[in-house]
Amino acid sequence: MRLPDFEAWAIFAKVAEFGSFARAAEEIQLSKPTVSKAVSRLEQSLGIALFNRNSRHMSLTETGRALLGHANRLLMEAEAAETEARGDMRRPSGRVRIAAPMTFGIRHLAPVLPAFLERYPDIDLTIDFSDAVVDLVAAGYDVALRIASLADSSLRARKLCDLRLLLVAAPAWLDRVGRPIHPRELEAHKSFVYTNGTAPGMIRLRKDGSGKEFVLSQTARFKADNAEAFLPALEAGLGYGLFPEFMVWEGLYNKRLERILPEWEGPLISLYLVTPASSARPTRVTALLDYLVKAFEHSPWAAPCAGLPPETASSAV
Repeated sequence: MRLPDFEAWAIFAKVAEFGSFARAAEEIQLSKPTVSKAVSRLEQSLGIALFNRNSRHMSLTETGRALLGHANRLLMEAEAAETEARGDMRRPSGRVRIAAPMTFGIRHLAPVLPAFLERYPDIDLTIDFSDAVVDLVAAGYDVALRIASLADSSLRARKLCDLRLLLVAAPAWLDRVGRPIHPRELEAHKSFVYTNGTAPGMIRLRKDGSGKEFVLSQTARFKADNAEAFLPALEAGLGYGLFPEFMVWEGLYNKRLERILPEWEGPLISLYLVTPASSARPTRVTALLDYLVKAFEHSPWAAPCAGLPPETASSAV
């Protein structure tokens, strides 16, 4: 029986991750010819090309994209097996690939990472900031931060905290159009619509303690797939919108923004750490997960409820 070429599969996964034979070779400390030969050997064994190549560019073929998830799983399982065999004998090292939402990642994840990097000098991080939901295994990510109501049972998820979605506007806008007493009054006004959700422009609101619900149909003045783009226009008094608390809490604290109908909130969502389903992880990934759980134990956007100034809240993590 002929065994699979495990080394070639692992090298293929690394070349796809870095998009370059040279960069992959540098990362895994092999020569570029060795890396190139391994991929060619795998292609020859499979009888099909995995990459489109020319003198300037390379990209995965359709078959390469389809097989990449299998390659990443093989690599992750092998690394996890080595971690389990070694126990904690070695200091965590290597690269961790992270997918994180754009605004949350830059505003709240990035500020807590310097202390992690100082604590673990042998761990390197690669972060892709995007609001798109990626396939962790197929894309080769070790961990993702997701803001959602998760339903994918093929992944392992650890909830960090709940996040509120709040209706907000600038006080000047509310002074001009009036302060509504029911969500239906907002349907007469244009708003900011986040387009990366499941039903853009349709917001299911619930009233505290009453069980009442109302589906708010928005008319868009401004649409975007990243809600941070709305903030200058929001604070300029050009409309209203539904925003996660972590994005608007400072504006609320400083009174540049005001909650609309504070007894009504959008769907409750949560912040999760999500990893592939393997029962074992490399120690570098476990180290990052444990660190992030501690870092977000006290979220800075909860500060207005405690009466803390923004600078005090930001230092809490």
